[in-house]
Amino acid sequence: MTSADRGLRAVARVRSVREQDSRLGLQQALARLAELVAQARALRTELDDAVRGLATGSYAGAEFAARRAAVDGLGHALRETEDAAEVTRTLVLGARERWQLDKSRLRAVEILLEHREEERRRERQRAEARELDDVAGRAWLRQTRAAESADPHREGRAS
Repeated sequence: MTSADRGLRAVARVRSVREQDSRLGLQQALARLAELVAQARALRTELDDAVRGLATGSYAGAEFAARRAAVDGLGHALRETEDAAEVTRTLVLGARERWQLDKSRLRAVEILLEHREEERRRERQRAEARELDDVAGRAWLRQTRAAESADPHREGRAS
């Protein structure tokens, strides 16, 4: 491993941690959004039931006022929950963008490391091929010289 790769691997580790952190942030935002949507759904059902009960029941003045106040409270809680869900949707979008950016930055470093390793592998193969060619050339030369010195009938060759 070259010193440049050590530095690049350190960058990859940092980017990996950032990617994990941003993924965790996205997961938390999605979980919070799911929680708020479920809470809003439950409040909507409760509010619908309370409104139906208010519309179909015959209540005296104070009881009607109390039930009406409960319906108003449910409506207020539902609006707050829906508003919080909308804010969380915006946070989810931002968290997703950050995670995708961190993920692509990490992948870019990983690809660079892979390319460098592939280049080193090719260079090792080229060096090995050169060495094998050199060895084969020396063996051929030895064989040729041995054949020339063993063959007394060869003419025109000076040793």
